[in-house]
Amino acid sequence: MEIIKPGLNIDFVGKRRLAYTLSIVLILLSVAALVVRGGPNYGVEFAGGILLQIQFQKPVAADEIRAGLAGTRLADSSIQSFGDGEGVEFLIRAQDDGGEMSELSQLVLTKLTEKFGKDQVQIRRVEAVGPKVGQDLRQKALFAIYYALLFILIYISGRFEYKWIMSIIVAGAMMAGVWAVSLLGAGVTWLIVAALAVMLLVSFVFQLKYAMGAIVALMHDVMVTIGAFALLNKEIDLTVVAALLTIIGFSLNDTIVIYDRIRENLRKGRKKGLDQLINESVNETLSRTILTTGTVLFTVIALWLLGGPVIDGFAFAMLVGCVSGTYSTVYVASPILLLWPDENGPQSAKNASGSGKKTAAAS
Repeated sequence: MEIIKPGLNIDFVGKRRLAYTLSIVLILLSVAALVVRGGPNYGVEFAGGILLQIQFQKPVAADEIRAGLAGTRLADSSIQSFGDGEGVEFLIRAQDDGGEMSELSQLVLTKLTEKFGKDQVQIRRVEAVGPKVGQDLRQKALFAIYYALLFILIYISGRFEYKWIMSIIVAGAMMAGVWAVSLLGAGVTWLIVAALAVMLLVSFVFQLKYAMGAIVALMHDVMVTIGAFALLNKEIDLTVVAALLTIIGFSLNDTIVIYDRIRENLRKGRKKGLDQLINESVNETLSRTILTTGTVLFTVIALWLLGGPVIDGFAFAMLVGCVSGTYSTVYVASPILLLWPDENGPQSAKNASGSGKKTAAAS
């Protein structure tokens, strides 16, 4: 099915500098939001601590709940409204101090029942994660994203540039290096940031063009999504990490489709410059991009609006990631191929032909 007429020629590549400026602004906003917020707003799975979800039969205020919890270790904890019914359900978070969960939940239920009435309070959920477990989960989530990018480096370099051995060596060295340094107790977050920077530098030096384009686009999508969470102070939990990995897969699939078309057009013979060929390839796959992204977006918007607070983080991450992924495929991943000289382009062939004629004339 085609919803775009054949022969359409939108100059995507010509607007790449404007797109790069927009991407840099979005990433800087994301970094600024993370700095101002003091880092991501981690859920209880990553931060460690205790979470209770409490339902009331009638609307109440957070200050009333805090007053009812006076004398417990949750009196000074974070209390926020949860769900659609305002003032009916609340989430209570506190740092874990090693107490028993069953005793704590019973104490909270007793205190709130004394204040609001016997049938007015119900504890819907109790979760507890130790600080050590939370730290381990954070590290594993970061490593999951990092290793996913490494395997993508191998796949893209092998499939589009036939550099399987080189990409495996690079990825293996990066993996071993990060693992070795992590054993020395280095901070995992900054370690992976440095490793990704080195990976991009190595990709540029060894001309792993397609892999570098795909990885930069994926890093862009992850950063923009995390920045959106930081700007809105939304909580990042395990479902959001699952969404980030899903976004990586979605964006990569879109990028591979365009890369495939670029490769096909390269094989047909070059009468155009690489910039024109990339532009033509993006336009030829535009119908597929719009249909795929549109279908996913309708589903994600429905999940976000109607799925409820439990799935809100996942749906919001997917919503931001789908839009960012489509944008980065067109305006980031493809134009990055132009960073290297177009050695096989028509202009190069023309120059080579001219040089040959001059040599013949001289002889």
